[in-house]
Amino acid sequence: MGGERRLLTVDLDETVWPCMPVIRRAEARLYAWLADRAPRVAERRDIESLKAERMALGYARPDLVHDVTALRLEALGQLMDAYGYPRGWADEAMEVFLGERSRVEPFEDVAPVLGRLGQDYCLVSVTNGNADLARTPLAGYFDLALTAAQVGASKPAPDIFEAAMRHAGVGPERSVHVGDDPYLDVEAARVLGMGTVWVNRGGALWPGNLAPADATVTDFVQLGRWLAGMSRQGAA
Repeated sequence: MGGERRLLTVDLDETVWPCMPVIRRAEARLYAWLADRAPRVAERRDIESLKAERMALGYARPDLVHDVTALRLEALGQLMDAYGYPRGWADEAMEVFLGERSRVEPFEDVAPVLGRLGQDYCLVSVTNGNADLARTPLAGYFDLALTAAQVGASKPAPDIFEAAMRHAGVGPERSVHVGDDPYLDVEAARVLGMGTVWVNRGGALWPGNLAPADATVTDFVQLGRWLAGMSRQGAA
């Protein structure tokens, strides 16, 4: 395997922590803020209609789709404009959302395994989301945190993986990606020549139209064992 450090890129949402409960809580916290500070918005919009309007904005502004924070901020700014509130309040509202968005609770198997893997791998988180890794319990486990907003493109575009490989100074043959989404994670990394691990915590079925991942695991304990086996074989 040589002496150089290998690269392990790791997706965040639904791979290292549950995402949807966090999003729902953040949405509720933001809506409570709107009801208190911008009641005319809350009187006429509920959480679902705000989501629908934000999705419509995403279709109208494809330049923002890779940056979910910018998309939410613009949607909030338009709401402030529409209901006669200062547009700057959108920044305050966004900070309320982001604060809650980063209050994640990693799966219990993740941190111990990442701690061990960090001795052998350059660990880089890669996400289309907007949780601030530095504000989470996993802040100290990664060498670098990359987001779609930073690199200018969302997975499955190759940009975020290529940025991670440039940082680590390795090619795809020395890189493995770990993620929960068959298309955005596994297939996106596979076409670049990276090793791939599908984290399937919920017993989902693999899409029949895709080549399988190099490994399928249900948690990071299994991930660690698979990587150790690959390392012994000199193929990871």
